[in-house]
Amino acid sequence: MASSIEHEAYNTLHAIRHADAFNAWMFDTLRPFIKGRVLEAGSGIGNISAFLLESYNEVWLSDFNDDYRRMLGHKFSSLPACKGILRIDLASERFDEECAPFFKSFDTIVATNVIEHIRDDAQAIRNCRKLLKDGGQLVILVPAFRLLFNNLDRAFGHYRRYTKPRLLSLLNSQATVVHCRYFNCAGIAGWFFSGTILRKKTISPRDMRVFNALVPVFKVIDKLVLHQVGLSVIAVTR
Repeated sequence: MASSIEHEAYNTLHAIRHADAFNAWMFDTLRPFIKGRVLEAGSGIGNISAFLLESYNEVWLSDFNDDYRRMLGHKFSSLPACKGILRIDLASERFDEECAPFFKSFDTIVATNVIEHIRDDAQAIRNCRKLLKDGGQLVILVPAFRLLFNNLDRAFGHYRRYTKPRLLSLLNSQATVVHCRYFNCAGIAGWFFSGTILRKKTISPRDMRVFNALVPVFKVIDKLVLHQVGLSVIAVTR
């Protein structure tokens, strides 16, 4: 039986799955930094995977969750760009043994909403680096601002939220950060209202439909605030 965290996380991933405008906005924001042989770490049910497979010729998907890997295989394994669906657990104590065949294999690793689920985030970053070729890029997106940590974070199994300085401190100790900015300023209000005021544990499909419809407006808001605040923070290391 799945844990309550896995259940709530799946329900939210499923709701976000149909938010095509939001997922496209996120992917388009990350896309300038993605190149070559791509590994998506923590693919989940494939909300970003679909965009990667449409845009790049060599893409490997991964997740440590067996059910998610089966879903990914059912949806994507027949696509020419999908070169494999791997079991990769960035938190595993046996990471070197389990993943040695893939060391120095990828030009880019994409990890969206993954690192916050891992207790030892520094070790997770070190493990990502082992999978990258020399000069490869790690592209990550994580939730922002500790003050926004609420019922939704707890339900999803988050250990923390980040600020730019905290994320830069984590990454600069191991690699060169070439880009860092906040993303999705407008999402802050909805996250705070749902998770702090209403104490919800999931994001409903209805809420995501409303948010999805307003994405064109939210893009403008991000530009107006000069990406200085947001529900998430993006960083790229080389």
